Amino acid sequence: MRNFWRDIKGTLQPFWITLGYLFKKPVTIQYPEEKRTPPPRYRARLVLTRDPNGGERCVACQLCSAACPVDCISMQAAEDEDGRRYAAWFRINFSRCIFCGLCTEACPTLAIQTTADYEICNREVLNLVYEKQDLLIESGGKDTEYNFYKHSGIGVAQVRGEGEEEHGPVDPKSLMP
Repeated sequence: MRNFWRDIKGTLQPFWITLGYLFKKPVTIQYPEEKRTPPPRYRARLVLTRDPNGGERCVACQLCSAACPVDCISMQAAEDEDGRRYAAWFRINFSRCIFCGLCTEACPTLAIQTTADYEICNREVLNLVYEKQDLLIESGGKDTEYNFYKHSGIGVAQVRGEGEEEHGPVDPKSLMP
């Protein structure tokens, strides 16, 4: 008999909760007319940012592509005459992207960042493949003062191995006993 009353209580209690919410004001947002404001750390559309000098931050190291669990990022590396690397082409397939943000955490140059723009849906799957020119924005994103080449200092201001605290290349055969 005790199990019977317990089962009745377990059946009726959810109905009382439902009845309580039945008379409360709904919190439905009429989406196209009203747009909700996402939280500050919301991860949505990915963009490629620029450094303070206006150059591209992406050095095509392919760490974002390696960190991506669904393999939706691809790129091709190229090099300028001054030795600076850049992405010849950069492509993100947003139909596969799960917006996890692992690519932004893996990027050493802060080139790829997330924005709060969540309106990127499309019925055509091929329209969700964004190329470099679609992703590149004019600003520096969340950190506008960061310049990777200024902080790393490799291969741009001087030839490798000619810095004050750098040593020239070592012949590996000279290290053998």
